[in-house]
Amino acid sequence: MPVHRPGPARGRRRAAVGALLAAFSLLLTLPSAAADTPVRGSAYLGMGVPAHDGEHGTPVPGDATQTEGVDVSSHQGNVAWSTLWSSGVKWAYAKATEGTYYTNPYFAQQYNGSYNVGMIRGAYHFATPDTTSGATQANYFVDHGGGWSGDGRTLPGALDIEWNPYGASCYGKTQSQMVTWISDFLTTYKARTGRDAVIYTATSWWTECTGGYSGFAAASPLWVARYASAVGTLPAGWSYYTMWQYTSSGPTVGDHNKFNGALDRVVALANG
Repeated sequence: MPVHRPGPARGRRRAAVGALLAAFSLLLTLPSAAADTPVRGSAYLGMGVPAHDGEHGTPVPGDATQTEGVDVSSHQGNVAWSTLWSSGVKWAYAKATEGTYYTNPYFAQQYNGSYNVGMIRGAYHFATPDTTSGATQANYFVDHGGGWSGDGRTLPGALDIEWNPYGASCYGKTQSQMVTWISDFLTTYKARTGRDAVIYTATSWWTECTGGYSGFAAASPLWVARYASAVGTLPAGWSYYTMWQYTSSGPTVGDHNKFNGALDRVVALANG
């Protein structure tokens, strides 16, 4: 009996179909880049720290007096402030804004709730230098909870400038462009509030994305992110930190911080 073999054209079609099926199967097994990108607005202090710098323990008690604090965002929802106060937490920062497109729906409960139990509180802004200018975002921050009042219980606003959870680590900016963006934010914030904003960052990000710029250290207090037993090397220009975010897995609220001084120094920062 003769053997029927597919002609050249039919063979090529079958090969093409097979290749398409193989490619489709491969796509189904690969993670989706879009699915891995968080929703805009969902960023928070230290979001990229574990992935970039790791987690290496918690601070070793020393002779220096430090004051415990926390930072919160919409991820924590309504916070049990009385529980935190009873545990020794005396200050807090709440996320107010991100870019010019997001405000924290829990901000009032977090910002006012911490104040009402006796804490010294502040607000922070998650920067997205790839979306709008530093000045535009500073104004948005001040207009949506990031202002300051000299009541002795309100800390200056904090600029959260760190790893980009939505794309390129440095937001598509050169080091000089990033320095300019930060400068615009800080200048505008001070013009609006009379206070120098706190800078929250990680040394590794600062080195990579600003080129180790040291020009902001003279005016802006440093809030450094490092999940380890020691704070390690600080960003260029700063010889000491004012605040240190040392863990994202603390009690009641995960993000815990040390203020570099006793409670009277926290009050001094609030007073300006």
